[in-house]
Amino acid sequence: MTRSEHLDLRAVALLLLCCMFWGLQQVLVKATIAEIPPVFQAAVRFTGATLILCVWCRFRRIALFAPDASLKPGLLAGALFAIEFALMYSALEYGAASRVTVFVYTAPFWVALLLPIAVKSERLCALQWAGLALAFLAIALSFADGFARVGSAHPWRGDLLALASGMAWGLTTVVIRSSALSRVSAEKLLFYQVAMSSLCLPMVSLLLGESWRWEWSAFAAFSIGLQTVVGAFASFLAWMWMLGRYPATRISAFVFLTPIFALIFGSIWLGEAVSVHLLLAIALVAAGIALVNRKPASGKKPRPCPLA
Repeated sequence: MTRSEHLDLRAVALLLLCCMFWGLQQVLVKATIAEIPPVFQAAVRFTGATLILCVWCRFRRIALFAPDASLKPGLLAGALFAIEFALMYSALEYGAASRVTVFVYTAPFWVALLLPIAVKSERLCALQWAGLALAFLAIALSFADGFARVGSAHPWRGDLLALASGMAWGLTTVVIRSSALSRVSAEKLLFYQVAMSSLCLPMVSLLLGESWRWEWSAFAAFSIGLQTVVGAFASFLAWMWMLGRYPATRISAFVFLTPIFALIFGSIWLGEAVSVHLLLAIALVAAGIALVNRKPASGKKPRPCPLA
């Protein structure tokens, strides 16, 4: 497959749509928790996505089990993907959601730090690192009020779990980009992750003592259906497709938009006013993403970034 060194308009549009829905999904998960516990929600949506993906591949005649040296890294990426969600939801038991969000979204730093070791073309320069830092600081700013609140007597446990979740998320991208997974179809890449999650997350849900209820309201059923079809299947399939065609370090920077969109949708849902902090955070995230994705002017040869 042809790999581009820069993000084109199609990639930017897809990334914006994915991040926008993932932000909405955070609000949907929270609104559905009263009926369906969070890890059980994830288990149901990934199981559903696995079934949809199998039907999709059958219809499009895409082989999921052909030998191609992707099995071992695929299982590793799938396990890391499941661990990410398990750690993130476990972190909520010890820390406020705002603290968890900030630490989970350290994932792009792990990608930028570790991926260039294996893939030299993914190396960021000093100015691009500054862009990542700027976008991350914007996330911290947007959650400044809630970050100070402590969710338990041992908030550091939640912080560590959330940080480990962000690391698992970043490592998933690193494994995908630096192994045979970078050469498989987006469908097979997604299959490893949703299938492993559908096997692991039900056990995590039981270990956390979540109650499984199958009598859902119309809203809960709609929420789970939307999270499954659009969230776990369509948006992740688009993300896997982009990982195979664009620099992972650059597309990872866009995930900083997800919690911003979550705050916006939460404000719309709850009728709360949009704060000055949020408006400033939006501007800083946009500036950070622009720095990470900077490229030479047309007609000029690419030059190393300052201090790179």
